[in-house]
Amino acid sequence: MEYLLLIIGFVLLIKGADFFVDGSSSLARFLKIPSVIIGLTIVAMGTSAPEASVSINAALAGNNDIAVSNVIGSNIFNGLVVVGICAFISAFKTNKDILKRDMPVNILITLILCIMIADGKLSRIEGFLLLAGMIFYILNMIHTALKKRNECSEEQTIPLYKALIFIIGGLTAVILGGNLVVNNASQIAVSFGVSQNFIGLTIVAIGTSLPELVTSIVATRKGDSALALGNAIGSNIFNILFILGISAVISPLHILSESIIDCIILLISGILLFIFAFTKKSMSRIEGIICVLAYVGYTAYLFVR
Repeated sequence: MEYLLLIIGFVLLIKGADFFVDGSSSLARFLKIPSVIIGLTIVAMGTSAPEASVSINAALAGNNDIAVSNVIGSNIFNGLVVVGICAFISAFKTNKDILKRDMPVNILITLILCIMIADGKLSRIEGFLLLAGMIFYILNMIHTALKKRNECSEEQTIPLYKALIFIIGGLTAVILGGNLVVNNASQIAVSFGVSQNFIGLTIVAIGTSLPELVTSIVATRKGDSALALGNAIGSNIFNILFILGISAVISPLHILSESIIDCIILLISGILLFIFAFTKKSMSRIEGIICVLAYVGYTAYLFVR
C-alpha cells in the first residue's frame, strides 16, 4: 500500500506543479511584476509548506533531529539538485537581482545559522531574530515588486480568477503529494531499519523538497528560468528564517554535532552555487552536473558517517 500511495504522491506533485507554475506566471503578468519576485515569495513559500509542516510538527513533538536536519537537508538539496537539474535541462542566464541580492542573502543567513548553532542549540531569542530577518526580507521584496511594476509586460495568458484557481489547486496538490511521498517513503525506510537523523537528512528532506524540484523543472521547461531559480533560492531563505525561526520560538532546539557539520556543508554549497552563477552571469549544463554530483557525494558521506 505504501508503494501505491508513493506513486499517487508523485502524480499529484507533477500535475500540481504544472498548474501552480502556469497560475503563478499569469499572476505575475497581471500584477505587472517580474516572475522572479513571484518565485522568491509566493512560489517559494508555497513549495516550502511541506518543510514548514514537518519541522514545526517535529518541534512541537520535541523531535529536534527531524526539525533541524529536514531544513538543512532540504536546503542542500535545493541548492545542488534543484538548481543543478534545472541548469542541466536548460542552461540559463542568472537573474541580476538574484545574483546581487538573494544569493548573497542566502549565504549570509546560512553563515549566521552556523554561528548560532555552533554552541549546540538554537534558542528562542535566536528564533525571534530569524523571524525578524524574514519580515525585513519580505518587506524588501514588496518594495522591489512595487518599484519594478512598470518594467513588465502586460501580456496575460489566462484570466485572473483562473490563475488564482490554478495557484490554489496546484499548490494543494503539490502539498498533498509531498506529504504522501514523505510519509510513505519514511515508512518504507523505517522498515529497512534506517535511523531518524538519516531519514531527516535524506528521505524527508528530499521528499519535502520535491515541490521545489518539480515546480522549478516545470518552470524551466516552460522557459521561465527566473521563476525556477527564484523558487529554489527563495525557499532556502524562507526555510532558515521562517521555519527554523518559528520552530525555535515554539521549542528551543538542541543541535546535534552532525547538524553543525551539515550546516557548514550547506554554506559551502551556497558559495559554490554563487560562484557558478556569477561566472559569465549564467549557469551552464556542466555546472549543473557538478552540483548534482556534489550532492551524490554528500549522500555517500551520510551513508558512511
